[in-house]
Amino acid sequence: MGSEYAETARVFKAFCDENRLQILALLRSGEKCACKLLEELQIGQSTLSHHMKILCDAGVVQGRKEGKWVHYSLDPAGAARARQLLEQQLTLNTPGGLDKGPCCGGK
Repeated sequence: MGSEYAETARVFKAFCDENRLQILALLRSGEKCACKLLEELQIGQSTLSHHMKILCDAGVVQGRKEGKWVHYSLDPAGAARARQLLEQQLTLNTPGGLDKGPCCGGK
């Protein structure tokens, strides 16, 4: 169960930064070269690399190397998995779980 939470946290971490949200917005229109992302975001190469590592490790972005540049795009399977994880977190459990009796020993 712990690894399930680790995967969920890794995916949600990818969405918890303004720069990464901006990167995802840029990638929604299609694949982008790192040089274009750098130009658009006005950040340094090491900062972009940091953000892209988090997005790629979460599985929501994929990269392919072409020459000295990496071209990034949204990963459809990773995006579907992120949707599934979010839905799991926001879906109420059916009655009959731990919540069978009164709270805190009350009657």
